[in-house]
Parts: sequence; structure tokens; C-alpha cells
Amino acid sequence: MPEKIIGILGGMGPEATIDLFYKIIKFTPAEKDQDHLRIIIDNNPKIPDRTAAILGKGKDPLPALQETARNLEKAGADFIIIPCNTAHYFLSSIQKSVKIPILNMIEETAKETQKRISQIQKVGLLASIGIYETEIYHQHFKKFNIEVISPEEKDKEEVMKAIYAVKAGNLSEGIKKSILKIAQKLIDKGAEGMIAGCTEIPLILKEGDVSVPIIDPTQVLAKVAVQKVR
Repeated sequence: MPEKIIGILGGMGPEATIDLFYKIIKFTPAEKDQDHLRIIIDNNPKIPDRTAAILGKGKDPLPALQETARNLEKAGADFIIIPCNTAHYFLSSIQKSVKIPILNMIEETAKETQKRISQIQKVGLLASIGIYETEIYHQHFKKFNIEVISPEEKDKEEVMKAIYAVKAGNLSEGIKKSILKIAQKLIDKGAEGMIAGCTEIPLILKEGDVSVPIIDPTQVLAKVAVQKVR
């Protein structure tokens, strides 16, 4: 039976897409080029801003998300992964546009969190305002009896500023410090793990930067995708 081909619905943003691709390569046992996985990437940064749309301040990204998914299906992908947390708000509608499955990064992250941190009760969430507004992490983690702690309103704005800064190529120490400060507040509220709930967050926040484990959904998605191929 031939190996499955991965389709990456990317561009949200391009750096996050590269990060997922890199992690897939690292999680693939390979001694030569031919051992690596076949991956089709549609890096489509023209997809409208997901958070702006959720807040009623921007164009609907769904048509572009569906078109990009269909393009991956036509190109030969056997399943699709999306390195954008906020885009998962539209996941069920994207799935309706294609016959091949789309993996749910947020659901897989909830499963991995419960496996990785025994008897965990609370996690902190660093994410886009779109994620906070829709509470899709809260909904998925509730299935595993894990409470998701969000930052205060002003800190949500700071996280969003940091996300847009990373999208603009700013990976400065100042941006990292602002995220670390907010993460510490969540730890002080009882968070036993930290969800890097926007695909830009793992580009600045690494394991060991805070006193609790960091759960990187991009890394979780990469591992699951590699397992699904084989």
C-alpha cells in the first residue's frame, strides 16, 4: 500500500507553515531523501485574516480556505493539515468542501496534553483573540475535564500584538518578554501547562522558558501527520 500524501493548507502565516514542515521532517525517521514523506504545500497568504473575520471586522476567509483545500485534494493529497489555530473555527465548513479528511489540530492537542501531563486540571492558553472569542480550545479540553485559563482582556490584546509582530518578522527579546510575563500570570492562576495556541507563539516561546510544560500544537500536528502516513 503506497504511503499517504500530506497536504498542508498554509500561509497563515508563512513562518508557521515552514515551522510545521520542518517539524514533520524532524519527526520522520529517515536515513536518505527517499525515506522522507511526500508533502504538498499550498502556502496561501492571501487568505483573509481569520481573527478579523470572527470579530466582524474583516472579509470572510472561508471561500479561500475551501478553495485552497480543494486545490490540495486535486493535487493528490490524501489528508490535510492546517497550521493555523484560528482557522480551525471554520474547520467543519472547510471539511464539507473536500472528500479527504482534515486533521483537527486542537482536538489532537487536547489528547496529547492529557497524555503528557498526568492528572492535569488546568492549562493556560496563549492565542489569538479569535481563539479566545470562539472558545474552541475550551470546548475541546472540556471533553478531557481540563480547564482552560485565558489571560485578562488587556493581556489578550498584548498577545495579539505579539502574534502580529511575529507575522511581521519581529522575533525580538521584547516580544518574547511580553509573552513570558502573561504566561507567568496564567501559571500564578494555577496553570499546570501552557498551550502555545497560535502557530506564531512556538516561534518565540520554547520548552524551558516557563516553569510548566509548553504544549506546541504545531508539534502535535506534525507527529500525528507522520503517524497517519504510515
